[in-house]
Amino acid sequence: MIHFTNINDLGNLQKAVQEALEIKKNPMQNKALGEGKTICMLFFNNSLRTRLSTQKAAQNLGMNVIVMNFGSEGWELEYEDGAVMNGSKSEHVKEAAKVIAQYCDIVAIRAFASLTDKEKDQAEIVISSFKKYAGIPVVNMESATGHPLQALADAITMEEFKTAHKPKVVLSWAPHPKALPHAVANSFVEMMQLQDADFVITHPEGYELDPDITKNSTIEHNQEKAFENADFVYVKNWSSFKDYGRVMNSDSAWTITAEKMQLTNNAKFMHCLPVRRNVIVTDEVIDSENSIVIQQANNRTYSAQIVLKKILESHG
Repeated sequence: MIHFTNINDLGNLQKAVQEALEIKKNPMQNKALGEGKTICMLFFNNSLRTRLSTQKAAQNLGMNVIVMNFGSEGWELEYEDGAVMNGSKSEHVKEAAKVIAQYCDIVAIRAFASLTDKEKDQAEIVISSFKKYAGIPVVNMESATGHPLQALADAITMEEFKTAHKPKVVLSWAPHPKALPHAVANSFVEMMQLQDADFVITHPEGYELDPDITKNSTIEHNQEKAFENADFVYVKNWSSFKDYGRVMNSDSAWTITAEKMQLTNNAKFMHCLPVRRNVIVTDEVIDSENSIVIQQANNRTYSAQIVLKKILESHG
């Protein structure tokens, strides 16, 4: 594996999940693998779980870790070819990526969507530029359109809580006071398309995700109908894709409540965190025994660790 920018880069999701669970039993078993290697983690946006879990995963593999927050610590980067740089941007990514690559063996990047320019967000300018110019493996720690480390952690968690039967998994939209990206939802959909499960996406009309990603996935606009007999309920807000970045619906009727969870097959509640309590989900649900959000967050370490392990093994 050269880069990890999409869940499909793993090749075999089920095999990766099993390997991650083996790592979880003994996280330090490959500590010699990363000895003398350095990962540089670049944050263009805020983070809690992604930063801490990826840093811990790298350290479990014996790697040195460099962290840089571009929002407050780095020069503003230019990405356009042929740009006349007489504005606020002080450094071009062509130089920045090559310089950073001299200091590390892997570069991991977190850069959210702008939610203002669909074409640029779809082009994944930050991730794509580093893949083009850095010449070293690039790891996606959440980009404009995807969050594959989160999706892999979700797959690991679902395997730990798997049912004896083919599970029904629901991805549900829920309200939020501001516009949020599509990245987590996109990667969860892509991950579920690799699973043997009955998968349903539920959201208000007008909140369809990118059809190139959802493809033939079942979409149900009646949330309560979607919840019937579900084994896992994964909840996330996202803004409009068609009317890009817009919040057209803040209907509290879509908040996840205990009454809705009673429609399920005693389903596990999942969310990537951070979560707006009593907006996305009520306290009663997220604090219940069926909530596995903390277990998901814990598995972020092993998600990152299996990815870094595979990259280190393939690059010697």
